[in-house]
Amino acid sequence: MAVLEILTYPDPRLKQVSEPVTRFDEALRAFIADLEETRRAGPGAVGIAAPQVGHFQRIVIVDVSGARRPVPNHGHLVLVNPEITAWEGYAVGREGCLSVPDYTGNVIRAERIHLEARDPRGEVLAFDMEGFEARAVQHEMDHLDGLLFLDRLVSRRNDLFRRKKYR
Repeated sequence: MAVLEILTYPDPRLKQVSEPVTRFDEALRAFIADLEETRRAGPGAVGIAAPQVGHFQRIVIVDVSGARRPVPNHGHLVLVNPEITAWEGYAVGREGCLSVPDYTGNVIRAERIHLEARDPRGEVLAFDMEGFEARAVQHEMDHLDGLLFLDRLVSRRNDLFRRKKYR
């Protein structure tokens, strides 16, 4: 396994839309292992998306189980070709990103989502998520479409904050 280089804003590759995964093979699983190693090496990262390391396939990893406050969650998730099929409610919350290490910002996200995806072997997955886990998945899925939390700020003037310390 290897820790991969994380692309950071304003790298134009972060705006690239990712392609669906079509081959569920050992090469995919090896890349996912490297992606997880990279997530774990990042300070306080609860998620990572393949485009953040310059790999433009629809793959995200999310694990909010270690959050400071206990939140309902499904543990460690590797989501291949994820798709949100239903959502409800909206809430503003503070977000940070490995690709935007010096800032955090307030972003509006759905409070509850229904998610469908595949696992690294191609098996179908489905989850109902809420709260922080739903927010983290939406954040990571934005990377698959070339979006950063900066693109979803409520207001650039009032809702972007310089990070004092990255933990």
